[in-house]
Amino acid sequence: MAAQEKPANVIVFFTDQQRWDTLGTYGNPLGLTPNLDRYASRGTVFDYAFTCQPVCGPARSVVQTGRYPTTTGCFRNGVALPQTEQTLADLMKGAGYDTAYIGKWHLADRDPVPKEQRGGYDYWLAANTLEHTSDAYRTVLFDGEGQAVSLPGYRVDALVDAGIRYVDAHREDPFFLFLSFLEPHHQNHRDDYPAPDVYRGMYQGKWGPPDLASLGGTAPQHLDGYLGMVRRLDEAFGRLLEALKSLGLDDNTIVLYTCDHGNHFKTRNSEYKRSCHESSIRIPMILGGGPFQAGGRIPELVSLVDVAPTLLDGAGISAPPSMQGRSALPLLRRDVASWPSDIFVQISESQVGRAIRTHRWKYSVAAPDRDASAISASDQYVEEFLYDLQADPYELNNLIGLSSHSEVATRLRQRLIQRVQAIEGEHPVIHAAPTRPSGQRYVAPEELNE
Repeated sequence: MAAQEKPANVIVFFTDQQRWDTLGTYGNPLGLTPNLDRYASRGTVFDYAFTCQPVCGPARSVVQTGRYPTTTGCFRNGVALPQTEQTLADLMKGAGYDTAYIGKWHLADRDPVPKEQRGGYDYWLAANTLEHTSDAYRTVLFDGEGQAVSLPGYRVDALVDAGIRYVDAHREDPFFLFLSFLEPHHQNHRDDYPAPDVYRGMYQGKWGPPDLASLGGTAPQHLDGYLGMVRRLDEAFGRLLEALKSLGLDDNTIVLYTCDHGNHFKTRNSEYKRSCHESSIRIPMILGGGPFQAGGRIPELVSLVDVAPTLLDGAGISAPPSMQGRSALPLLRRDVASWPSDIFVQISESQVGRAIRTHRWKYSVAAPDRDASAISASDQYVEEFLYDLQADPYELNNLIGLSSHSEVATRLRQRLIQRVQAIEGEHPVIHAAPTRPSGQRYVAPEELNE
């Protein structure tokens, strides 16, 4: 079969805890990501992409199934993906693809991951919690037989090398490869961000996001290593693209670069994520190859729940109606009439929370006195945050309760309740925050629905 007649190969290059503003294509000034920036200029960039659950396991369940964490039951870490869930691997395999998973999984209840908890992937070289089985220069994964495999090199390089070997071995048949990195996530057991040795200290004091500069947290000691990790991820991405080119697969391979959630460096709570803020929920998302080549920049709001149907659509495979996301491919044709004007976020572990984000506004609620590690939802919420992302893009001024913004909050409250009803099948009560004076602030009528 000629190469152009083959179904497009699909690769997901998936990072962990990466802020969107670490990429040059989103405005980062440090030149960390020349390979990604070049790929973005020739592919499709989603300017406003978000996770729908800012913590590892739940976000990964969304990507694999196209369904929200409260639907699959994977609303917190440590919950195995139910075997009844139909995954990307299942659907790709049903369309004749060879499927492979390499790297961090975080959708099982143990390591090594038993076969029945691998989401249907054929080839397996992974660890459930890679942060606990490995270190920056000590990469340990488990193969399909559950045997430990040690890979040489810095962890990012070790994983991309394994991915390139897989691609080389499967060049003749359509394949779906999910390549899942730990970086730029911290190394848990010592709360450190171990960059490659060559980049240690290179970015100390060079640049920092304005929210971190204002709020403090652990960024001063951790941002240097974090940015060094991002640079190595970009280099690995470039090596993968070069491997595809050398094998003659670059024109017939869809590649997605995205992430599970962001990182606020302990500025919003006592850890790194699990909040409604942009630093937690906004992520990079770039697609290239196949129908995503030369797609330009997409201004609509997209979510991780849209990843699975989008990849399936790009590969010419129908998404099942059980998926709660939708394909973003029509957005490339500017078919935007039915696209939602907001994204919905569920928050667990730090709180039982819900949030909605439009282009202009961010509105978030939380359930008081609920055990967020045991309960996925509530019938009662209290307003917690309201941000004007036009005037305050770094979310430094919480407007909730201001009398000037009461109509904004009322409208967003109704939109959030509608989202909960549509996605979770519940109709919660959201209690308004106490009213407080607003001084000179006011909201013009035309700003209410932005």
